[in-house]
Amino acid sequence: MMGIAGCALFCTTGGGVPEDEGVTGMRWVRRTLLGAGAMAALVGMFGGGPGNSVCHAQQTTAIEAVASPGDQPDNPGPLATDLSPAIHAKQIRAAMRKVAEWELSRAEYQPASRDWDFGTLDIGFMAASRTLADPRYSRYVAQVGGQFGWKLERTMYPANDFAIAQAWIEVYRSSHNEGQIAPLRRQYDDAVALLNDKEKPAWWWCDALFMAPAAGTALSEVTGDNTYNAYVDREWGETEKVLYDKQKHLFSRDASYLDKHEKNGEKIFWSRGNGWVMAGIVRVLATLPQDDPLRPHYVALLKEMAQEVASLQGSDGLWRPGLLDPGSYPQPEVSGSAFFTYALAWGIDHRMLDADTYLPVVEKAWAGLLAHVYQDGRLGSIQPIGEAPADYKPSSSYNFGVGAFLLAGAELDVLSEHKHW
Repeated sequence: MMGIAGCALFCTTGGGVPEDEGVTGMRWVRRTLLGAGAMAALVGMFGGGPGNSVCHAQQTTAIEAVASPGDQPDNPGPLATDLSPAIHAKQIRAAMRKVAEWELSRAEYQPASRDWDFGTLDIGFMAASRTLADPRYSRYVAQVGGQFGWKLERTMYPANDFAIAQAWIEVYRSSHNEGQIAPLRRQYDDAVALLNDKEKPAWWWCDALFMAPAAGTALSEVTGDNTYNAYVDREWGETEKVLYDKQKHLFSRDASYLDKHEKNGEKIFWSRGNGWVMAGIVRVLATLPQDDPLRPHYVALLKEMAQEVASLQGSDGLWRPGLLDPGSYPQPEVSGSAFFTYALAWGIDHRMLDADTYLPVVEKAWAGLLAHVYQDGRLGSIQPIGEAPADYKPSSSYNFGVGAFLLAGAELDVLSEHKHW
């Protein structure tokens, strides 16, 4: 894995590049500048210091060698014929291993990255390592953390920086090496200290509810400091007030989508965006104390969203990019569908969702996901980086979608042990 390529400082006053995210734009800048041989000039122009404290939380402090999150080739090869959708450990693990092997081989031969997309993959790798009893996946995550001194990025979208922190905290749970969480804890402390504009919450786009909250609740759990739980409760509430539709029981991507509509006249509710939220809910619940004052609210929110999402499931078991206008999107969206599967399975496993109601939804969804695994292990039909429903090729495979798939598989593996309650 390659090291850091150079340093730069960026500062913003708001708005700008989309959530899912600023990454596309920033990576374009990286490729353009580095491709033009401008790395040395960047170092000389900008330096690597912490910069003005006013915009400290919205800086990018490193331009790293560019790692590709995915692709969508014209000829991806044949689909897999050796996978079974049965909710049994052996079959689930075979599917997880096939997809994880393919993605790990790609990740290992790319520059290391702390971006949110690789962070989501690394969360999935940690789940795969546990379920498959294979240390190679967690070892990869630890190698990335070690390469960067366990320091997160500081980008224009601070919530995104904490996606990989969730994976690093899991590494720490095994090693108990304080050096693996001390830098990310300091960065979370910086986020807690910021006074955010209630008109534009710190987590102003729905994806952020996956990226940052679970890192905060996990920090509280491993450090015993409830400050992070309180921060998560406060910021989640501010975001939910703006983005959650109490009639539709779905989240808009951000405030700019509150009055945007699909071709059929329905509001735009993005599949992956709502998948991020549901996965974020269950990951927060996984580490939030039983006596946290907002815990019942998160449970109620999970139940509301689960009921709505289940009603929107397609005949193939999956969900389309635009949840309320499936007819405009013939291609299913695997990353959002995998997040839904993960959240629903977790809810069943923890007896928050009724098994009789939701187990058939989960079983149908898992079968649908496996239908998009290729013979070599590629996981297809994943919408590329974006912020709203869009079109893409059946071969489209991106690392964050693989992370979601591995989370779903790991939770289904648990479910397989007691699915006949």
